[in-house]
Amino acid sequence: MSSRFVALGSGPLPSPFPEGWYFVASRQEVQKAGLIHRTWMGETIVIWHDGKGNVCVADSFCPHLGADMGPAAGGRVCEGRLVCPFHGFEFDVTGRCVATPYARPPKAARLRTFETREVLGLIFVWWGNEGREPRWSLPGDAPAQDGWSSLDISTVRFPGHPQETTENSVDLGHLRYVHGYGNVKRVERASVDGPLLVSRFEFRRSRKIAGVAKLTFDVSADTVIYGLGYSYVQIREHTIGMDLRLWVLATPVDGTLVDLSLVSQVREIRKPKRWIVGLGFLPPKLRAPIMNKIMAAFQMDDVRQDLVIWSRKRYRSRPRLCTSDGEIMRYRRYCAQFYPEQQQSARPVTVSLRDAAR
Repeated sequence: MSSRFVALGSGPLPSPFPEGWYFVASRQEVQKAGLIHRTWMGETIVIWHDGKGNVCVADSFCPHLGADMGPAAGGRVCEGRLVCPFHGFEFDVTGRCVATPYARPPKAARLRTFETREVLGLIFVWWGNEGREPRWSLPGDAPAQDGWSSLDISTVRFPGHPQETTENSVDLGHLRYVHGYGNVKRVERASVDGPLLVSRFEFRRSRKIAGVAKLTFDVSADTVIYGLGYSYVQIREHTIGMDLRLWVLATPVDGTLVDLSLVSQVREIRKPKRWIVGLGFLPPKLRAPIMNKIMAAFQMDDVRQDLVIWSRKRYRSRPRLCTSDGEIMRYRRYCAQFYPEQQQSARPVTVSLRDAAR
């Protein structure tokens, strides 16, 4: 028996910045800060809003004489406009220069802006190879929020690559060995439709709550991936009857570092099938927020275990797989579309599972 895949070459990963949508900030964070300055996909960017619901992500350097417009350099937002600290040029959220202190605004003085999408207050920005416009979009309909806790967001930074982190969605073997999951099994074969990949699996996990009670969780997980920067997991814990949503958002920083953000929320727990320590003493409205904090901490513990490996591993474009690793190469073939220069030069290769396991 053999499987076919598109080779990504025999060297390292082809680019630290695969094409796609990547998380930069939450709307709440932008509203609180007023002006955010950060490195994203090797670019220095600023993020602000105009007070009317519109968010702008733009190149941080003024097109006039190149001043950095981040807050540390004196950049500020006034009446929804970004104001350059060097000569006071003002830019609206479309990137257009709309005012200067001493002359008519030059039409050519325009900020380079990036296409954005928002999902439940999470702001994503399109990165196109060679500046290409968006070739696909994120899910159009945001999940319903009625009865769900607010979002919990945690971010860690480490040396890595979004293809490597997202590969966890199909690498079921590491769930057993690294994280101690039991009874791990795939519900169905991972499916691919353009930039969309769906992976469904089940597992069992024992954890301690509050360092005292040891509980076993029986979990079903449906993972929906749109490119290498957006993974959305719908989780059902069967023994309690608890629903959890988890977004795993990997964003390249500078070509070496990656920001990995975990975003989670839990549905209101009114009639649990079993009680967790202390949960029964809480009003129903507090149960989901508290369980969200607990589950978010569990997820971050798992990520920290992965970080030890991710930050030190070397990419193998032709891994020596065993027969239970079949989804890995299907995933690698899926990833090839986000590196157009590799897709054009790639050739179909046939590798038998016997040869791959050597």
